[in-house]
Amino acid sequence: MNLFRKKPIVGTNSSDTAAGEHLTKTLSAFDLTTLGVGAIVGTGIFVLTGVAAAKHAGPGLVLSFVIAAIACVFAALCYSEFASSVPAAGSAYAYSYTAFGELLAWILGWDLILEYGLAASAVASGWSGYFQGLLSGFNIHLPKYLTSAYNQAAGTWIDLPAVIIVLLITLLLTSGVKKTARFNTVMVVIKLVVVLLFIVVGAWYVKPNNWTPFLPFGYSGVVTGAATVFFAYIGFDAVSTAAEEVKRPQRDVPIGIIASLTICTMLYMAVSLILTGIVPYAQLDVKDPVAFALQFIHKDSIAGFISLGAIAGITTVLLVMMYGQTRLIFAISRDGLLPRGLSKVSPRTHAPVISSWITGIIIALFAGVVPLNRLAEMTNIGTLFAFTTVSLGIIILRRTNPDLKRGFKVPLVPWLPILSALICFYLMLQLPQFTWFCFVLWLLAGLVIYFSYGYRHSVLNEHTKR
Repeated sequence: MNLFRKKPIVGTNSSDTAAGEHLTKTLSAFDLTTLGVGAIVGTGIFVLTGVAAAKHAGPGLVLSFVIAAIACVFAALCYSEFASSVPAAGSAYAYSYTAFGELLAWILGWDLILEYGLAASAVASGWSGYFQGLLSGFNIHLPKYLTSAYNQAAGTWIDLPAVIIVLLITLLLTSGVKKTARFNTVMVVIKLVVVLLFIVVGAWYVKPNNWTPFLPFGYSGVVTGAATVFFAYIGFDAVSTAAEEVKRPQRDVPIGIIASLTICTMLYMAVSLILTGIVPYAQLDVKDPVAFALQFIHKDSIAGFISLGAIAGITTVLLVMMYGQTRLIFAISRDGLLPRGLSKVSPRTHAPVISSWITGIIIALFAGVVPLNRLAEMTNIGTLFAFTTVSLGIIILRRTNPDLKRGFKVPLVPWLPILSALICFYLMLQLPQFTWFCFVLWLLAGLVIYFSYGYRHSVLNEHTKR
């Protein structure tokens, strides 16, 4: 069995791909940057900042964001080189197919299915919480049994708002990538205005005494905070899943990845400094820290507007996560490792409709009935595994394909990719044993699917038979 057969780079946008399995090139560098910002700015600013400051890092949270950003920047550089060399749908899965071969590509693709699916479900659950909070401000309350995931003791059956928003996003995704990008751009503008409003208003109420002590939990608290807020950066890799739909992928994908990561890091640092400068860090253990900070200084009307911005922000995170999931499944299906029907593209909207609806229904089910804490536990490990693999893949591809045309090249190879892989693996080791146990079980299930279906139906296997 040839488990490590590699997909030829020339055929990544496969000329032998069946009709109806091609995506249309419509996206620009600006579209990719807004997709990246849409994926990154959301849960990190509007939810995680408060918990990470109160429990782990205190005012030193700004350093936590810097450490997490450094880990992501190294991985982003590696993603950028791959995306400029292998401009195909599927992100890290497609890159691994050319660098490591089919088996590891499948493992990574299966891992990313878990990451994107559970991340989207968790974000939908968080969106539901903000939306219900907004409704309660107008004295509108849903029946108790429709407000949260199944919990017999609490009297809840299903999180109906989470289910509805996932299905609405799925409908948008099936209308075509250009409409999706336009909607995302509008929502990104709204949430950036809201974040900048918080920075401008909040800066006048900062009390430097609140930054003392700056590291109340020591350096270890800053590192733990970095592992916690790492979730805030998950999403920039989703930009690379759009590579096949980009007009000039060798140029625009690296710009989109690096620009979105840079913008978001600057926003995170500014917000965390102002947040801990307004409110003593110990009081920030709340679900809506940004709105809470404005209420703390009696800016209730602006706090309400911030809540609207948070809903917009979380909506774009959900949109990009689900977009990345559908393109990933499309790519794996087109290679034959999943049923080929999942890669069929609508002739009218040029979107993979079947895979989009299957993905949407499954995510809606998880978001509706599985508690938020369970959904969030598995997200980071999948992302860090992907980052580690892509970083090592750069070293291998440089050796196996030294003459490959690269629109962007990672500096200091092999040292920078090695450092990226080590940082990501170190963060993986900080995750709980239960998370590792579930991750291993998921990968074992993936191996069963590969050996029972994927290996025999692989497009590369069909070529071998010819």
